[in-house]
Amino acid sequence: MESSLTKLNNKQTSISLLRHATLVIEINGRKLLIDPMLSAKDAMDPVQNCGNEIRIPMVELPIDSDGMGQLLAEVDAVIITHLHRDHWDAAAQNLINSDQLIFCQPNDLGKIQGQGFKNVRSIDSDIEWKEIKIHRTNGQHGTGDIGKKMGEVSGFIFQYMNTSIYLAGDTIWCADVENVLLEFRPVVTVVNAGGAKFITGDPITMTPTDIIKVHNTLPETKIIAVHMDTVNHCFNTRVDLFNELSEKNLASKVMIPKDGEIIEL
Repeated sequence: MESSLTKLNNKQTSISLLRHATLVIEINGRKLLIDPMLSAKDAMDPVQNCGNEIRIPMVELPIDSDGMGQLLAEVDAVIITHLHRDHWDAAAQNLINSDQLIFCQPNDLGKIQGQGFKNVRSIDSDIEWKEIKIHRTNGQHGTGDIGKKMGEVSGFIFQYMNTSIYLAGDTIWCADVENVLLEFRPVVTVVNAGGAKFITGDPITMTPTDIIKVHNTLPETKIIAVHMDTVNHCFNTRVDLFNELSEKNLASKVMIPKDGEIIEL
């Protein structure tokens, strides 16, 4: 592993965590920017109704503006799982070229086009692009009324030759996630952790217990946990997750990258 994003590795497949759910997946020589939240630290109002008023993002990006400009120039496509501002913020909309290829879920197509982007493609079920098969998956962004208010969210499977990466997106453990794991049996599964929640209601992203269920369902998948320590309603920190996994002798089964870390696959 490396700790700098100034130069992505030259290997065929890698996953790089920028911050929160913002990743760069490199597969078949193509760079995919996932869920870009590119605002500076403290640039956005806090998530409301969660018991604190901490502005977000709570930490800076691990690369400077020049590095970000270089990265955006190298990106082949942007993947947006849904339009919540911690996955697609105003800074990203301003920095990303309006001609950039963007993949999204069908319900978000018109909204992204309305923001001025000219090369947006929705994925209803699956497509093939640059020899990479991309499957859209479903998820559950919480339970009850809160889950309904969170709206539709998607995950994606990226397949190239013997490599398959499951980007679960903003979902809790649910039948949709279980079915994807058992159908596709991904080599790597990226989960949005943090146990995000509001003052009332259950978590809307995965808790440590949810992540353990992912492992128990498909022990051979390499789990990468992201979506922590950046937004004020994500109450499970990296340390919390590591400690709970350690108590169950599962710490070696889940990778918890730092911001700026590159994982070579």
